[in-house]
Amino acid sequence: MRIFFLFLYSSFLYGIHLNAQDTEAAKKLLNQVSKKIESFDTMKFDFDYVLENRQENIKQETNGSVTVSGDRYKLLFLGVEQLFDGEKIYTIVPENEEITIDNLDETQDIGINPSKLLYFYKEGYAFQWDIKQNVMGRNIQFIKLIPIEENKDVSFLLLGIDTLKKIIYRLIEIGTNETRTTLTISNFSSNINLAENFFAFDPSLYPDYYINQ
Repeated sequence: MRIFFLFLYSSFLYGIHLNAQDTEAAKKLLNQVSKKIESFDTMKFDFDYVLENRQENIKQETNGSVTVSGDRYKLLFLGVEQLFDGEKIYTIVPENEEITIDNLDETQDIGINPSKLLYFYKEGYAFQWDIKQNVMGRNIQFIKLIPIEENKDVSFLLLGIDTLKKIIYRLIEIGTNETRTTLTISNFSSNINLAENFFAFDPSLYPDYYINQ
């Protein structure tokens, strides 16, 4: 019986050791991704977005594209263009011929902020090493992100990282209501040349649009 308990105790300590190793491995890989992303002056990528809730028989699929330089970005998603020039956010809706201009308060969260999409995980999450998958010849290592503070909407996230390129391939969010949203990044390019006025809003391009500010 004593030997049995010693075995259990040893197994418990070994499990703690492996868990600590996995946490350190996850942290190391995430740091490598952050370092790689922060080295880019500009980034551009397409993405596929899927929202699914099997219990409610809901599945929505769409796609978009993002161009980022520092905090500035241009987002095309759901037929809407959102432009952030570093000071103001311009939401352009061609279907309604309407433009909404919001001032950025330093104390206010931007909301959807593609410039932070690729390194949002740096604060507020505990890390766990998860499964590895081979996706069309790419080794994708998933890291489980668990909110440190209680989150009524999100149970956890799975961040899939291309271990060779050290960039994010997929982000899966598991909601507390069993809703799963998946964002898959493709056609990623970095340090691309952009026109000086790429992130500038030009009202002359929208002569018949209603501007709400």
